[in-house]
Amino acid sequence: MNQKEIHIHFEEYASIDELPAEDRELADEAIQAMQGAYAPYSHFHVGAAVRMSNGQIVRGANQENAAFPSGLCAERTAMFAAGARYPDKDMRSIALVGGVYGRITDQPATPCGACRQVMAQYQTKAGKPMSVIMIGAHKVWKFGKVDDILPLIFDSI
Repeated sequence: MNQKEIHIHFEEYASIDELPAEDRELADEAIQAMQGAYAPYSHFHVGAAVRMSNGQIVRGANQENAAFPSGLCAERTAMFAAGARYPDKDMRSIALVGGVYGRITDQPATPCGACRQVMAQYQTKAGKPMSVIMIGAHKVWKFGKVDDILPLIFDSI
């Protein structure tokens, strides 16, 4: 038997104000995207913003449905919209933020497993890393690639 370890790397910032300008712009877009959330059941509003290789930013917000689990997460609404709108462009980065009744959570919101796998798929399609920015009221995490939030990515097809 051999023991193995998986290491992840990320940057931590005290606020979005410390982010580089391009990342700060994407974070601001994700925060604005929260306004489009439809969350009458959980009251947890999530916003996401994807930066494309052509510089365009596409927003998404979570959409709940009484016929659970028919809703969709903010990250996937943003990525699917970006993929449909710009099918020949790569997704360079994604930012996400969550909060209850408009108040951003203290700790960064993290994506669900399904959203992580969709991020991995678009990163694989691009053939280069896609950064992931998770925003909280008191700290922000930036991961340089999806592999750092989803080790052992399913890509066996």
